[in-house]
Amino acid sequence: MRADFVIKNAWVFMTYRQCFEKRDVAVAGESFYCVSPAISYPGVNVVDGTGKYLIPGLIDIHMHIESSMTYPQEFSRITLPYGVTTVVADAHEIANVFGLEGIRCFMEQKTPQDIFYAIPSSVPATNETLETAGASIGEAEVRRLAEEERVLCLGEVMNFKDLTADEDTLIKRLIRCCRESGGNKRIEGHCPALSGEDLCRFIYEGVDADHTQQTPESVVEKTDLGMFLELQLKSLTEDVVRAVCNNGLYENVALVTDDTMPDRLLKGQLNRIVEAAVKAGMPVEKAIYCATFTPARRMHLDDRGLIGPGKLADFVVLRDLESFEPEAVFKSGKCMFEEMDAAGVWSGVMGECGAAEARGVAEARGVAEACDVAEARDISGNCNAAFPPLFPAHFYHSVRCKKAEPGDFTLRVDVPCAAVRVNVMKIRTFGTFTEQVVRTLPVQDGEICWQGSGLTLAALFERYGKNGNISYGLVEGAFTGRGAAATTWSHDSHNLLVLGTSAKDMCAAQNRVLELQGGYVAAEGGRVTAEAGLPVGGIISDGPVEALAKQLGRVREAMRRLGYENNNEIMSMSTLCLPVSPSLKLTDFGLLEVKTQRRVALIQAFLDENGCEIKHLG
Repeated sequence: MRADFVIKNAWVFMTYRQCFEKRDVAVAGESFYCVSPAISYPGVNVVDGTGKYLIPGLIDIHMHIESSMTYPQEFSRITLPYGVTTVVADAHEIANVFGLEGIRCFMEQKTPQDIFYAIPSSVPATNETLETAGASIGEAEVRRLAEEERVLCLGEVMNFKDLTADEDTLIKRLIRCCRESGGNKRIEGHCPALSGEDLCRFIYEGVDADHTQQTPESVVEKTDLGMFLELQLKSLTEDVVRAVCNNGLYENVALVTDDTMPDRLLKGQLNRIVEAAVKAGMPVEKAIYCATFTPARRMHLDDRGLIGPGKLADFVVLRDLESFEPEAVFKSGKCMFEEMDAAGVWSGVMGECGAAEARGVAEARGVAEACDVAEARDISGNCNAAFPPLFPAHFYHSVRCKKAEPGDFTLRVDVPCAAVRVNVMKIRTFGTFTEQVVRTLPVQDGEICWQGSGLTLAALFERYGKNGNISYGLVEGAFTGRGAAATTWSHDSHNLLVLGTSAKDMCAAQNRVLELQGGYVAAEGGRVTAEAGLPVGGIISDGPVEALAKQLGRVREAMRRLGYENNNEIMSMSTLCLPVSPSLKLTDFGLLEVKTQRRVALIQAFLDENGCEIKHLG
């Protein structure tokens, strides 16, 4: 066996001891060949690694490519240079729109980054009596997907009610399908705010991981009960990280991204989560361990996650341990990214070790930046008709609902009254949870006076042409100014959500989303002020992320101008329709109390002029 190249005198991450030591590293083909204090192979290319840090390639085991509003090839192009060499993608967003066909379209795309898959477990997130999705995933689809070599787990199980029911529900059967398929597939979970006996029952049914927002108390309780925790950015508070560190829970924790918006994707992916963990107090060696080895072990990816002989030569070259900006990234022994300086000069740190591949990746960025989605793009998804179609033609014609009129945003009552007491979704300035609160609104001429009330109206249009449902909710903490936003990127069923304080602006935003066949649109003063088109299934763009990021950034700015205050306005709005995330959410059938899965009436009570409840027999 002859090594292809040797990196000498680098600080190499020693995984099992979680420390750095000066070593030479030899690579042969796709794998590491030797790791030693001194390697000398006459005639083999040598790279000087003095002062550099070598860590294993980052492994993100819980994420959704569609959360970046893009597709696998584009996601790989953007994130491989961040040192992310392996991901496990749960494609339940595209599955909610196109079912198994959508998942297959993702899996068929070839990428230099290794993309493994989770089987979407909750399509739809609840069931067809509570929400309308474009497709469903059942036992037959799960059995077919479980046979795929790149499928590693059952994706986040989130329907607590069905999982813990006494009867043999669909989700229980899907878990059995995965267990019977062989390959020791993991069962991933989504269990925010579960505790005590409820949490025990959730784990008892076979779900032993959670990626949702944690507290110090939940970290200890869940790990004590045997759960594997996948910590995303919103969980990386100083208190949560302290709970992990003080209890030495690194073996039972992985760092993940879950969702990364396209405008934030351009600034980093899992490398930024590692950086955030360190800033929150996690020792850098432990953070690297939790982004490389523990996620690999969780998903039985035994060929990667550490730098050692015979392991896949996926690794990252860092100049320091503070910025986590890769100087070079290797995938299967090939240099896939090499940094350029401000003048556009190659650093040359890797010499001839795959420099052509590295430069090809970087140059592809320039090509993509020049191909703006605002330029001509035909209906097949060709960028200036220069490339073959990315998706089937019907993926570009999936939004089929009525064009909104001002009357669609009028809330009428069928009981003579002076006011109504209404159930309201109160959003927070951080995270995606809502709180159920009750407010009183006046009624005039049979119409609820919601405009000017300080509340925002949410209207959800069923967009698949199945039943034509339009449902309504009221939101506290959303817009304070007059305007609206609309989107088909509304988790998880992706119906057309309109949120606003003005019926005129709500019409403008909804109508434009229909014209775009999906996207995010903001409107003010009766006109569209910002938009980001998502023509593929209404949830992803087939253009470059760079162009999409600029558009989405303008939508964010428009929402902020209207008073929307949240650490992630886009996700906060989109998850108002996610009926498995606490506590009160809106589906196309109406408001839903998440834990019990019971429908909640928008109008709680009718009131007379004195504020007394009117008995209503209807």
